[in-house]
Amino acid sequence: MTENESKKSNVPEFSVQELAFSLKRTLEENFGRVRVRGELSRVSIAASGHMYSSLKDDQAVIDAVCWKGVMSKLSVKPEEGLEVICTGRISTYPQRSNYQLIIESMELAGEGALLKMLEERKKKLAAEGLFAPERKKDVPFLPKTIGVVTSPTGAVIRDILHRLTDRFPRDVLVWPVLVQGDGAAKQVAAAVRGFQTIHEHGFPKPDVLIVARGGGSLEDLMPFNEEEVVRAVADSEIPVISAVGHETDTTLCDFAADLRAPTPTGAAEMAVPVRAQLAAQVLDDEKRLVSAANRIISEHRQRIENLTARLGDPKRLMESQTQRLDHLGDKLGSIFKSYLDVKNNRLVTAGAQLRSPKERLERSIRDLDVVTKALLSHKDKLTEKPAQNVEHLGKMLEAYSFKNVLKRGFTVIRNDKGKIVSDGQNLQDGQNLEIEFRNDNFVNVSVGEGSASPKPKSKPKKKTANADQKSLFD
Repeated sequence: MTENESKKSNVPEFSVQELAFSLKRTLEENFGRVRVRGELSRVSIAASGHMYSSLKDDQAVIDAVCWKGVMSKLSVKPEEGLEVICTGRISTYPQRSNYQLIIESMELAGEGALLKMLEERKKKLAAEGLFAPERKKDVPFLPKTIGVVTSPTGAVIRDILHRLTDRFPRDVLVWPVLVQGDGAAKQVAAAVRGFQTIHEHGFPKPDVLIVARGGGSLEDLMPFNEEEVVRAVADSEIPVISAVGHETDTTLCDFAADLRAPTPTGAAEMAVPVRAQLAAQVLDDEKRLVSAANRIISEHRQRIENLTARLGDPKRLMESQTQRLDHLGDKLGSIFKSYLDVKNNRLVTAGAQLRSPKERLERSIRDLDVVTKALLSHKDKLTEKPAQNVEHLGKMLEAYSFKNVLKRGFTVIRNDKGKIVSDGQNLQDGQNLEIEFRNDNFVNVSVGEGSASPKPKSKPKKKTANADQKSLFD
């Protein structure tokens, strides 16, 4: 064995797994608890609820992991670019040979980083319209029920109840919540949303909500800067008065609320009026109303008296009108009597001009007899002459008939279309002709050469063209 081989054998041999886990134990033993300040980068929350991120500064980057059970207890919600101080332990991830910080707690690295985060969150929510003035609702003048979201054991709820009792006692529903620390934001948001449907569980629905807590540091007020609280307040159907901290404290909840109070006591003052002042105002308004009513009545009474004086004595006015009515009645009776007399005279005159119906009927019968006799006397004259005219016209029609011309030895020649031939110049050889003699004798001939005379042949008038034909000149 050579010397080099002997030296190699003195170096301990590790498997990859052994080396990786050895390094893991070394880091965990030497860096069991560390505090690291840096800026969160590549924040990613897996479906399992674990957070995977990185902490970085100007010179280096280290991976960071926060398990699901720890995430719910963090006082700061991890966000990209947030400068924080993380407390935890250093470990490795052997499968990738990476070392990482296992986060056990997280806090903001100074107030400046917190204010920067709040400013960025404010811009984001404002861009969504959650702080828009048109979203604000009017707080009722005198609510019947007031809902309060706050701690049930602090001085805040006592101050609110005391102020409400002094000003105008109202029914109050308190939804107890944590106002700082882990889980406070979730409880406040759940309380605001719960009041929206509380009437479904048999409780009266508040007319206004007060979200309140006392003063504190910026970190103490952080639950009221969380997105879920701001969104719950902005989405509330019930008007919300925000009273978080002292007058100089401002949270994002204040911007989302419908009204901001400088203190919880101020919120109670905004929620209800002062009963004594309200009663005094009512009494004062009553006095002013009565005074105004008396003044109006006095003015109207004076006006009526003035009008009455101008009208005069109603009795005298009635006497004059009664006399006028009597005069018109007499005049109307006289006019009506004259009108009836005129109509009566016209009726008598018209009656005298009328004749007895019996007399008129007898006269009509006599006139009818005269007309009847006249018609009978002219009957023969009216019918004899038309009969003679008809007979004469018949004889003339018979005399002018072409049948009589045929009896005198004339004939009628027709072509094969039944039309009379009046001119022989238009005849052609071979053309069929029909000759009509007296007594309805017909002969069919054909135009051609020859001098023989055709023999007459008697045939019916409507004989067809298939009969024997002869040449006109045969």
